[in-house]
Amino acid sequence: MSKNTITEKDVLHIASLARIKLSREEVKKFQKQLCDIVSYFNKLNEVDTKGIEPTSQVTGLVNKFRKDEARDFLTQENALKNAPDKTGGYFKTRAALS
Repeated sequence: MSKNTITEKDVLHIASLARIKLSREEVKKFQKQLCDIVSYFNKLNEVDTKGIEPTSQVTGLVNKFRKDEARDFLTQENALKNAPDKTGGYFKTRAALS
């Protein structure tokens, strides 16, 4: 695929959503990598799968369930001890982007 389907702006937007800062070199690197990934998926879309039964589990493993019982696991204090910002016993975050 010669034309980039992922722009630098797209990479910066993804980085913003993930709350990570990228250098100019990293933006270029990830732009190329994401374009390669999209290109690969586009190539997979070209494969003729007519007559192929869909599969969701190929290893033969079976889910093993346990009884659902309430138990002590993580205290609120332990959950919040490394939080960069907290208020009133809750994680404090920025508003979700729309």
